[in-house]
Amino acid sequence: MPRRPDIDLTKGLAILLVVFGHLVARADPAHVDWYEPLRRAIYAFHMPLFLYLSGLLAVTSGTILAPRATWPAIVRARAKRLLLPFFALGIAVVAVKLLAARFMVVDNPPSGWLPGLSGLVWNTAHSPALSVWYLFVLFVVSLASLFLLNGKPERIPTLTAAFLVLYALPFPTTLYLDRIGEYAIFFALGLWAGFLGARWDAFIDRTWPLLLPVFLACLILILIFYNNWNEKFLLLPVGALSMPALHGWLRTWRASSARAFIFLGRYSFMIYLFNTLFIGLTKGLLLHFCSWNGANFLPFAAVLMFCGTLGPVALKFALLRRSKTLDRLTH
Repeated sequence: MPRRPDIDLTKGLAILLVVFGHLVARADPAHVDWYEPLRRAIYAFHMPLFLYLSGLLAVTSGTILAPRATWPAIVRARAKRLLLPFFALGIAVVAVKLLAARFMVVDNPPSGWLPGLSGLVWNTAHSPALSVWYLFVLFVVSLASLFLLNGKPERIPTLTAAFLVLYALPFPTTLYLDRIGEYAIFFALGLWAGFLGARWDAFIDRTWPLLLPVFLACLILILIFYNNWNEKFLLLPVGALSMPALHGWLRTWRASSARAFIFLGRYSFMIYLFNTLFIGLTKGLLLHFCSWNGANFLPFAAVLMFCGTLGPVALKFALLRRSKTLDRLTH
């Protein structure tokens, strides 16, 4: 399947927002009043946007309507693509944090191997590698959609209704059930977009000039009133609005910087997997030499953004590409 530049471009923007949202974990810098409201605004849409793109790609690749005979192979492929890096990276994060906590400041360190592994797979509100939740959620949601649709696109309204019910229900923070319930609906909306095909593209090309200002106005309101708004109340409308607004806008983007975003989009999976490791190590080293409080936070954040974004890409080129297996797993 040929790559779509508009999808890579949108993924490039989304992955930058993911890295930005990971700059601060448990311990906030002092006297920095702008970061948390901005992160709250970004969290109202950036992961719904990723789930939408994943649903869209599931349709354009043909995977979501695959016949039953191919389901065992698809399950194996999905597990290899999503669960293998989820567990491998999660265990690596636990190990690195336990080791690094002896020498430097570490965000959200586990108290030991057993609590760390338990948080990774069971009591997931306390996962030491919470940033990789998307891999587990996408595995569950994509296979559930495959089975429920059963090769029949006319079932998409029923699937969407079922995922809406999940969104409305409270779920425990066990096995990422809370995040499955919150984010499944956005994958379904991506499936809608994929099934509509050219009609969806025409719709967002036509409506984004109207929807983008509305979307930005919502973000401004979140910035102003973020302490008084419920996150789940915001997630569905703002996340859904971001899809036509941002994807439609980026489909028309002809700026020279678009190439950089397309490049990042093509390596978004690698960046997603390893950005927190590079951010955490860089942060731990920098905090040995300077504070990140107050006015120091802006240059500090710029360094973390640089390392969190390009560090994983450098790792891909310098090391992982030497192994066909690792290169394929992180493409």
